[in-house]
Amino acid sequence: MLITELGRPPQAGEAPEPDGESLEVLAAALNPIDRAVASGQFYGGHPPLPFVPGCECVGREAGGRIVWTFGGGLGLVRNGAMAERALPGSVVAEVPDGADPALAAALGIAGLAGWMPLAWRVPLRKDDRVLVLGATGTAGRVALQAARLLGAAHVVAAGRDPELLERVRSLGADETVTLDGDLGSPTYIFDPLCGEPLERAVAAAAPGARIVQLGQSAAPAATLPSAAVRGKQLELYGYSNFAVPPEILVEHYGRLVGHALAGEIALEVERVGLDELEESWDRRGKLVVCP
Repeated sequence: MLITELGRPPQAGEAPEPDGESLEVLAAALNPIDRAVASGQFYGGHPPLPFVPGCECVGREAGGRIVWTFGGGLGLVRNGAMAERALPGSVVAEVPDGADPALAAALGIAGLAGWMPLAWRVPLRKDDRVLVLGATGTAGRVALQAARLLGAAHVVAAGRDPELLERVRSLGADETVTLDGDLGSPTYIFDPLCGEPLERAVAAAAPGARIVQLGQSAAPAATLPSAAVRGKQLELYGYSNFAVPPEILVEHYGRLVGHALAGEIALEVERVGLDELEESWDRRGKLVVCP
């Protein structure tokens, strides 16, 4: 698939054969970053037009090993993974035996964004009351399950859509609430939204609460009152997959997929072929391209 014009969905086309030891692409997850790059809204720019989108994939090496790969400019400064073959990125992790390639791809960028804040960046404490903002998104769903798996005392799922919130209740939430509802008194806030939801979460936060900020799905900025930050002695942390050392990503990717294989992390994925991607580009849900 090729992005031939910024702001338009990709179209079927031909790209040069990758120059080097490429992977046979088995599954490439579609993520918000891919849409941002393709629309020209990503802060890091985009590859020269036309380009193949896709910042991650699960693929088969020449020797038969199945790996997940990400980074190294894949889909950001050079052709990405939504093709039959792709050059690997700077992070290459072996996919555990028995894992479905589509699920293994979906647990990459988005899955790690849900897992890493709680398991590595700001490790969860056993007495934490966790508020997951954006709980109906892929990262939020993984974060809900991670919080339960890692031993949180109480987990609240917050989102805009009451119907979708009810669907994620079974993933580990003790209760669900809309973003404009009562957010409780969380000691740990997982925030992929920014904007007004983060402002409301800060107002609700317990003294000493830790906040991990990892996205801007609601807005690119938020206003945090000095009185709340100072008076509650809040701790604010940033998280990005791009800032994690490759060896740490490899370790935790294996752990995360292992939990999925054990039935401890569940994620719904929708498989689409390359020829279906153009019409599916803006669809909700976790799409995975399977060439």
